[in-house]
Parts: sequence; structure tokens; C-alpha cells
Amino acid sequence: MAGFPVWVIVIDYALGMVMWTLIGRSAMNFFLPVDSDFFFMKAFVKLTDPILKVFRPITPGFLLDPLIPLYVAWFFYMFRFYVMPWLLGYSVMGMLSFPLEGEIARVLSKMFLQ
Repeated sequence: MAGFPVWVIVIDYALGMVMWTLIGRSAMNFFLPVDSDFFFMKAFVKLTDPILKVFRPITPGFLLDPLIPLYVAWFFYMFRFYVMPWLLGYSVMGMLSFPLEGEIARVLSKMFLQ
């Protein structure tokens, strides 16, 4: 991570957390309704509803409701994978080169392999 400026890491962490929260909501929505009383579902809905409202104009109407957060998460992934490296002047960042996921992979590796 020393190769990245601090602002890149902060932006990537923020975008990564939004992306993974949207994916989590989509996954939980397969098992629970949006109006469930389960704490985690309430948290996912409360955190992601504002983001989904922003993307509503470009969200196709034919998508099933549980897939809409996944569709919006795809935009965050594409921004992180293509736009961020382009802004930094890299031609390609490569697999698992996202700072957030790289840090998580390092922590998991240390926990389970040592």
C-alpha cells in the first residue's frame, strides 16, 4: 500500500465499503424481505437506500428488486477497477490489487496461515 497516495486509499476504502454493503444487502434480500425486523437487514436498507435513490434514473425497470443493489454495486466496482487506475496513470491494476481487499486478504492470510 506504500505505492498508493493516501487519498487513493481513502477513496478506495470508501467506494469498497459502499460496494460491499450493496452486495451484502442484495445477498440478505434473497433470504429476508426489505422490511424485515432483523437488525442487519435494517442497517443494510438504511445505509443503501440513499445510494439506490441516486442510481434510480439509470436502473433498468426490468430488474428484480433483490438484484438492484447488485446492479448499483457493479458501478462502484467498475469505477474502482477502471477509472481509479486510469486517473492514477496505470494501464491495469490487476486482480486483488484493490487496497481494501488487499488489506483484508493480508489480515486473513496472517490469521489462518500462521
